[in-house]
Amino acid sequence: MQMTFRWFGENDDSIPLSHIKQIPGVTGVVWALHDVAAGEKWPLERIREVKEQADRYGFNIDVVESVNVHEDIKLGLESRDSYIENYKETIRELAKVGVKVICYNFMPVFDWIRTDMFKEMEDGSTALFYEKAKVDNMLPMDLVENVLKNKDFSMPGWEPERLNQLTDLFAAYEKVSEEKLWENLKYFLEEIIPVAEENDIRMAIHPDDPPWSVFGLPRIITSKENIRKFLGLVDNLYNGITLCSGSLGANPANDIPEIIREFGDRIHFAHIRNLKHYDNGDFIETSHKTSDGSLDIYGIVKAFHDIGYTGYTRPDHGRHIWDEVCRPGYGLYDRALGIMYLWGIWDSLERTERGVKNA
Repeated sequence: MQMTFRWFGENDDSIPLSHIKQIPGVTGVVWALHDVAAGEKWPLERIREVKEQADRYGFNIDVVESVNVHEDIKLGLESRDSYIENYKETIRELAKVGVKVICYNFMPVFDWIRTDMFKEMEDGSTALFYEKAKVDNMLPMDLVENVLKNKDFSMPGWEPERLNQLTDLFAAYEKVSEEKLWENLKYFLEEIIPVAEENDIRMAIHPDDPPWSVFGLPRIITSKENIRKFLGLVDNLYNGITLCSGSLGANPANDIPEIIREFGDRIHFAHIRNLKHYDNGDFIETSHKTSDGSLDIYGIVKAFHDIGYTGYTRPDHGRHIWDEVCRPGYGLYDRALGIMYLWGIWDSLERTERGVKNA
């Protein structure tokens, strides 16, 4: 297991690399050029700049999260080919600095969705929260109306530039069923996977978060069965997944250790986080400790250990603790604690395995 840490670059609200360096066992930073719009080619000089920054602290930049997929590709429009060519060029440029994994998603319109960025918990910390009824009862036109009336309107996981295009996007997706989205994803994969293989970069799709339809939009990377279907679209080692325990785990029916054991050789990146389910379908993100949430983090780490996982891992969203002012879900303190919890499980499994072998 290669431990990494999500880093948002050298800017005012980012965690300094010098602080990340002090977390035991972290060998790389997970990064992206967040100011480059989806569909645009990433400039090589900018990519090399990130590598130089990471090199100063001895970090690799093997994992990129994310090279975003342009909406026209998801919609299957004629214009998609030019955006796919830009994507291919970006893959080639990233290979020049040694990138090994690209995490991306194929979620229509919205990335991860939460209804509260700083929901207070019993211990006084705050965390990302999803109120199911609020999302279920909000019609697409309600969103459009909120955007038109309030320029500052936002919700976690919503990109501001996309909010301004909501009317057109919802209209466009009226013609896109789940099956059509599968077809568009296959078209994309058939184009980029050969380029990824040529450049020794593994593509790792991120599950939909949450793993069900929102606002009537299709979502397809949601379950073990759908992951199996996805991997069969282009049956190639370079076509893989990002195993995100929090995204898949939002649906209690998803057995995360079982998914890990079935698709282990196609898991190129892992996000490990915990969350607590409520009977009404709400959920809140908790500390990584198994007993603090509803997910079996010990069982998840054990499944990775059992399959001999040597890929990249990072702690996913953390709570906001000790009055830290930070990007929602991406503070230093709780994610550092999460890393040490994950290492504790891993080290105990290693010690037990050595003891059994020695016996």
